[in-house]
Amino acid sequence: MQTDLIFKTNHLDTKSASFCAAKWYNATIWLGSGMTTSCHHPLPHKIDAEALKHNPKLLHNTPEKKEQRKQMQCGERPGGCEYCWKIEDMGPNFISDRVYKSKIYTSEELNNAYTTTHDEDVDLITLEIAFDRTCNFACSYCNPAFSTTWVKDVKNNGAYQELISDGRNHFTHPHDSNQLYKLNETNPYVEAFFAWWDTDLHRTLRELRITGGEPIMSAELWRLFDWFRLNADKSQTKLAINSNLGGKAELIDRLVEARTHLPSLDIYTSMEATGYSAEYIRDGLDFDQWWKNLVKLHFADIDTHCMMTINALCLPTLPDMIEKILRARELFGKDFATMSYNILRFPSFQSCLVLPQDIKDDCVSKLKQLDLTNMQDWERGQLDRLIEYLQVVEKPHNEAFEMPKLHNDFKKFYTQYDVRRNHTFTKAFPELESWYESL
Repeated sequence: MQTDLIFKTNHLDTKSASFCAAKWYNATIWLGSGMTTSCHHPLPHKIDAEALKHNPKLLHNTPEKKEQRKQMQCGERPGGCEYCWKIEDMGPNFISDRVYKSKIYTSEELNNAYTTTHDEDVDLITLEIAFDRTCNFACSYCNPAFSTTWVKDVKNNGAYQELISDGRNHFTHPHDSNQLYKLNETNPYVEAFFAWWDTDLHRTLRELRITGGEPIMSAELWRLFDWFRLNADKSQTKLAINSNLGGKAELIDRLVEARTHLPSLDIYTSMEATGYSAEYIRDGLDFDQWWKNLVKLHFADIDTHCMMTINALCLPTLPDMIEKILRARELFGKDFATMSYNILRFPSFQSCLVLPQDIKDDCVSKLKQLDLTNMQDWERGQLDRLIEYLQVVEKPHNEAFEMPKLHNDFKKFYTQYDVRRNHTFTKAFPELESWYESL
């Protein structure tokens, strides 16, 4: 905390009271929908497809971002960044995400951003992209915006009915605006990315993270890998992929083979439960095959990371999942499948906070009994924060609906989910059966 305050004082406050380097050097871009944002807090906005034909750098350097850069250079607060302003307004010792999103860049890069004319096009240093929403899974807390399998559910079976809380619209329509072009059509946003990649991005990007959908099912990922194969040593960009690791065996093998042509490759996969519980949450999953794929990548010189999305359904077997990875480290080394704990807030009715306190307490008790010998210090810190969250926090977020409405949606949603997906809630989560039947 103290070092973060020193960084803020010496490197941000000396520029302006609202400066954040992410507005210049970082972006998330959804190429399927033509939307972008500078980090995960501001709402995404539209990219002008026609303008891209003349300047592919407008994928990131949009008029909205340029205006916000000007505001930051003048010490004004862009409205879309209110998450950080709320944190900072709590007091001078509170650190917002603009500190963490700025400290990854060098002093020279920070100075260049601040002194660059606000309307100048800048090249990205860190980038997260999604080529499309193609996905073979339809996870319960996902939605059609990010999964073609979810699209099929809604188009074949209609909207989920009688949901009344926040997040209900995730499950009521196919989100066609998230995939503007068919897979055999030319997507101007994709073409602009590769044009920018060829000219500048392959030199300036330190990190490129590819998400989806399921990226290894996207032809554009393999197009990018082919570029690396044909242009050895031209780029030192670190690549990371968010993958469910549920693809066909030949895709996993292609991933292993592609690693030989890449500067580095990290795979971020998600799993927070075991067995049928996990297969229920992540519809389409074969848990045993997922585990085999994870081990296979580890031994192929691919760094593996397990992102655990903490939701209501994972608490009964979450301790088992953590223990499984810790035991595997005894065989494979302490760098196997580093773990992070990401608390689900949307849709609120699937938050772990909808569960009664005794179920949360039982999970906490089991987490505290784990042998953490093979856990890294930063992982322990995240686990401690999760334990505190389960014991103290009462609402998923400030605007969440009251608990009776969340419980209504929980029961209504999973009753329909079982029919559509051929699952049985009480079989997957016997520990929750009594509570579930009482809703």
